[in-house]
Amino acid sequence: MFKKVLIAEDHEIANISVQKTLQEVGIIDTKYVYYCDDALSWVRNALRDDEPYDLLITDLSFEDDYNQQHISGGMELIKAVRAVQPNLKIIVFSAENRSGVIEELFNKYGIEGYVRKARRDAQHLKEALYTLFDNRKYQSPDIKQAIRTRNSHDFSALDVNILSLLADGVLQKNIPHYLQERDIRPSGLSSIEKRLGLMKDLLGFSKNEQLVAYCKDIGLI
Repeated sequence: MFKKVLIAEDHEIANISVQKTLQEVGIIDTKYVYYCDDALSWVRNALRDDEPYDLLITDLSFEDDYNQQHISGGMELIKAVRAVQPNLKIIVFSAENRSGVIEELFNKYGIEGYVRKARRDAQHLKEALYTLFDNRKYQSPDIKQAIRTRNSHDFSALDVNILSLLADGVLQKNIPHYLQERDIRPSGLSSIEKRLGLMKDLLGFSKNEQLVAYCKDIGLI
């Protein structure tokens, strides 16, 4: 199991809960910080002392306060840490549930695990720890299902344009005009209705509003 873990979490109760979970799986050497700048400093100092951390657990969202920071969020912290210690394993522990954002964390930022703050998150964090220690990646079950659902439909550039226009308040009947202005084909109303109908059928929605809300939630638009 991991020997040395750094926790970046600005809510004290959540921080204590994570520490307790780590102790339950036998991880004793933990350091917790409330600010991203401090987290990066501890990573650097540990490397300097030739006692690097094995794992970073970080939130994505950090509240601003009187203590001004150069690094204000978890994504920036992950990028900065990767530049300093590329092989450090990272678990994001966050309430973020948009599958598009989470996929970006894996694909662009190279994290190894994602646990959403929700029911049974302590159990899911334990599962993530064992999975990462076994050199595999981990997503909590609800996130895995959300990503699977998102990927069940391959959204085309036309789909994204149609959905973005609907999200901006453009009426469905007026979408052809906007698509023609952007030289996007096909732009006929019947083609738009077919694409919307296909997306709603595949994803289980009956209204455009539901489809648009879902696509916002997963970070598609």
